Order: sequence, then structure tokens, then C-alpha cells
Amino acid sequence: MKKIIAKNGFGFTLFPPVIKSLILINAIIFFLDVFFFGIYRIGDVPLIYYFAKYFYLQPIESGNFYIWQLITYQFIHGGVWHLFFNLFALWMFGVELESIWGSRKFLTFYLLSGIGAALFQLFVAPLFSEPLPTIGASGAIFGVLAAYGFTFPDRPVFMFPIFIPIPAKFFVILYAGLAFLLGITGSAGNVAHIAHLGGAVTGFLLLKFGDKIGIYRLVNRLTGGSAYHPYETYGGEYFVRKPRYRQREPFIEEPPYYEIYDEPSKKQPKSYFTFEGEEITQEIVDRILDKIAERGYQSLTEKEKRILLELSKKL
Repeated sequence: MKKIIAKNGFGFTLFPPVIKSLILINAIIFFLDVFFFGIYRIGDVPLIYYFAKYFYLQPIESGNFYIWQLITYQFIHGGVWHLFFNLFALWMFGVELESIWGSRKFLTFYLLSGIGAALFQLFVAPLFSEPLPTIGASGAIFGVLAAYGFTFPDRPVFMFPIFIPIPAKFFVILYAGLAFLLGITGSAGNVAHIAHLGGAVTGFLLLKFGDKIGIYRLVNRLTGGSAYHPYETYGGEYFVRKPRYRQREPFIEEPPYYEIYDEPSKKQPKSYFTFEGEEITQEIVDRILDKIAERGYQSLTEKEKRILLELSKKL
């Protein structure tokens, strides 16, 4: 029989594949922007003109808006510090999320957060300020911040520029509130605060309802991915989820997260542990997981929730 074992607890790694790829792509595009598009010309027109016209997020009123700009603007930055702080925040807050969710789900979440930010910038920002071309991954990053803050609500983080540790949930609320105030008061300058707010709102909605409405399952089917990730989050705890249908092969995200080894043939233990005098068997655990799949985590009794919590500590 084959079994999946996650490296380093839940498979955390310093640079998971999607975050590593996003960092490289953003860095390469920034290099081309500075050392190629800004220098070379087609006739008398610099390449940067065409690059900006077709790949920045252009206001709809300009007549230069194209649908692919909802994605492309997320990979373009206006300076070294703009690039550095965005990528640093992506790495700092995104590593755990990608490790827990899986790379495919994280990438879907990231891009959709950026698209949500773009829609806010296109349709809400013009109500408060002059519509201008927009670039940067900040909207998608704010989505990641929101997901991190509400996945690990009590995790202490340092808030720039105060550098005093505060719970992650308050960090997200304060930053989103600041983006809202600066956006509606027209104090944005050349910063797309409404886009930041849109990314945070989109990230929060995806976190709360993305699985329920089947966004990630749809993306998995369209891209040929696996139907489930072996680690689910309920109430801030992680545990191995039983697949809802038979699979010929166990789920494997991609190296280096999981190793497969042949488990010696032997009779499996009948129970995990004893809880309040009751022997917790595989059958009891399966029944709880089926209940979650059918009616959600909130349908569990307090005892069932505590059983899952104890189980997550022992896996």
C-alpha cells in the first residue's frame, strides 16, 4: 500500500513553486522594462509606449483597455522598491498559504485577487479620482494579506512603520481601512488605494466562499488538476481529508512537497487514540469527515470538533 507523507510537517518550504515562479516572472519583466523597452524604439516610438498601451491596466475611458490587461498589469512594476516590497510581502505571507492550499489553488486565488483589484480600479476608483493607467501586484498581494490575516487571525505580525507586533486580523483590517480612506478622500497620489481595497475584499470573499461555490474545483477540472488537496483547514486546524471518491492513485501535489513510499503490508491499527473514554477509530473519523463534506464544519458538535483537533495534533 502507498502512503503520502508531507515533508517538514505540512510540506512547508522556503520557496514553494508558484511563489518562486511569480518572483522570477516579475523580476524578468522588470528587467525587460528597464533595460529593453525603455531603450529601444520602433521608428521614432519607444517600445515602452506599446508595452504600456497593451499591457498596463488602461482606463476604459481611454479606449486602450484590453481584457488581458486584468492579468498582465499584475506583473509590471514602476521601480525597484515597488517591486521589492510587493515580492517580499508575497513571499512573507504567501508561503504558508501555498503550502497548505496547494500550488494550483494558491495561483488561482492570487490571480483572481488581482483581477478583483483591477475591477475596483476600473469601476470604483474613477468615482473619487482621475482614472489613470495602473500597474503592480499590490492588489493581488492585498488579497494574500487578507487570506493570511483571516486564516491565522491571532498570528503576530509587524505593521510598517510602527514595528509593533499585532494580531494578523487587525493588521489586515487596518491596512484595508487605510486604503479605503486614502482612496475615497482622493489622497491616493500615484498609489492605487482603491485597487488595494479591491484586492483585499476579493481575497476575503474567495477565502470565505471560493470553495463553497466551486471556483477551485472548476479551475481544477479545466486545467486537469486533482480534485482535492489532502490538507484542509477547519477552525484554524489542519488535518488529512479523506477523498470523497475512489482514486486510482493518491494525490500528489508536486515535488518537493510529498514523498511516496511503499508501506510494509501489515494490519492497520483499529484506533487513533482514546478521547473522553471513547476509542476513536477510523470509522468515527470517516463519519465526522463525511458530515463536514455534506453539511459543513459548523454542523459538528463540540465533541466532534475537539476530536478533530486532537487528531490534527497526532497526524
